[in-house]
Amino acid sequence: MMSIPRIAARAATVALILAATAESRAAEVDLELVLAVDVSGSIDEHEARLQRDGYVHALTDERVLAAITAGALGRIAVTYVEWADFNVAQTTVDWHLIDGPEAADRFARRLAAAPLISAVWTSISNATEYAVNRLAENPHQGRRRVIDISGDGANNSGNFVTRARDRAITSGVTINGLPIINDRPDRYGYLQIPNLDLYYEDCVIGGPGAFLIIANGFKDFARAIRHKLILEIAGVPAPTKPHLIPAVLPARPGCDIGEKNRQMYFYDDY
Repeated sequence: MMSIPRIAARAATVALILAATAESRAAEVDLELVLAVDVSGSIDEHEARLQRDGYVHALTDERVLAAITAGALGRIAVTYVEWADFNVAQTTVDWHLIDGPEAADRFARRLAAAPLISAVWTSISNATEYAVNRLAENPHQGRRRVIDISGDGANNSGNFVTRARDRAITSGVTINGLPIINDRPDRYGYLQIPNLDLYYEDCVIGGPGAFLIIANGFKDFARAIRHKLILEIAGVPAPTKPHLIPAVLPARPGCDIGEKNRQMYFYDDY
């Protein structure tokens, strides 16, 4: 029979090992990044798969990995979230520390294997609030905290998008956007709002260094997200195009256009 002092010594050793393991799992990182991806009803299964594959390939791309390892600490913490309605947001892949090809490949394989989800409405506000909570739960401490929101429509469910955005900014979070521009009807026959990029610019993104990158349709998504990840990880602003004043200024959608359209189409009370 093992003596009490020996039991106590072994217990202390195990406690030290567990503490050291926990400490090694929690690390300071250059960036805490929430990838928040739209899977609402306007996105069919093929388009959802194009999005998922775009992230899988981008996260293992040598240019993205070079941006990660070029940081002051050479590592970032990433989690992947899919969202739709005001009560539909879930963590598809939990927080991973990525510091090189092997870690990136583990994250990408888990993402590729996860089942797809879908729901009807679009709640960018709930996605933002959920992502802020994910950042609060992250075991890693980042020098920057960023939410990367991609989608193909305006907020039409849950809280108003600007309220969620403003609360996130107040907490020190930056929100970047990737609007997916297309002119085809969704599965329900409705067209995308005009100038979705301007909606994202005015209503979705915000915080220090916030920017957006446009995807011209779902087939362009992989290129757009790769470019966007490189900029986000490196912490550099997106290049600005020369400012030209068009003969006719584009109409900037109101931040409540999604709610108004839903009320008009479906007679809901907002």
